[in-house]
Amino acid sequence: MPQTLVPPAPAGPDPARLPGPGAAPDPQLHDLAARHGLTLSGARPALPEYTRRLWARRHFIGTFATARLTALYTTARLGQLWQVMTPLFNAGVYYLIFGMLLHTDRGIPDFIPFLCTGIFVFTFTQSTVLAGTRAVSGSLGLVRALHFPRACLPIAYTLIQLQQLIFSMGVLAAIVLLCGVPLTWHWLLMVPALLLQSVFNTGLAMIMARVGARTTDTAQLMPFILRTWMYVSGVFYNLSVFTQHAPALVGAALNANPALIYIDLMRYALIDSVRASALPAHVWPMALGWALLSGAVGYVFFWKAEEEYGRG
Repeated sequence: MPQTLVPPAPAGPDPARLPGPGAAPDPQLHDLAARHGLTLSGARPALPEYTRRLWARRHFIGTFATARLTALYTTARLGQLWQVMTPLFNAGVYYLIFGMLLHTDRGIPDFIPFLCTGIFVFTFTQSTVLAGTRAVSGSLGLVRALHFPRACLPIAYTLIQLQQLIFSMGVLAAIVLLCGVPLTWHWLLMVPALLLQSVFNTGLAMIMARVGARTTDTAQLMPFILRTWMYVSGVFYNLSVFTQHAPALVGAALNANPALIYIDLMRYALIDSVRASALPAHVWPMALGWALLSGAVGYVFFWKAEEEYGRG
């Protein structure tokens, strides 16, 4: 009876000795990889090293954001004009509903600048959260093809929304001036207010990017959550009219709403009829606190799942 020749086993580690998922690595395999200069692909670096790599990709973030913004309206006939027309149409619709039909403009001087400022500022946060939710799940081809800190994506999408807001701010300034509001030195306060809101939005985008990468249905749920948030943020009306008659705990929670804080700061900067006494107490410290809290928590939360993005 002829004998069956069995080929020799290939050189290398015994498959039975390979560690399973979650198991500790074999010391001999670890030494072999270290001897040949091999490292674990896609391993999460320490937070300082991750930050250094992210800073090194800052030009990529800027270029990616600019390219995506340019491509966003490529197929539209009016192109980049939609960056300005979209919030203007929203302001027109909301003015018709809340100003002319529901009369929420009563007791609010300069209601049109008041309304437009609220819409433009909240749209910045709203669009950033929606874009951040899809930042990783909508860029899986890029994530799987290239090796880079994944935090580049939510930061880039935040930058896209910031660029759109900057285009819109020119139109908002024109609306404010055409409504008879004078140009004052308070307008300079737009810069720190916008900077703090940008940090806050970046943190939210990172949080939602990780959540959206793991649970894709989140993108379908977020519009309803954001719409509810908009209605309790004083976009269309003076929220202090309601908080002064609400229970103390409810009033404090509404006044601590970060969306309301950034909207009120921008209104205070642009509209002279909005006095400092109408702002929530300690508004600047709260704006700084929300920015630092959201930015730090969002950054660490996103970094902790660095190894998971694009693997599912």
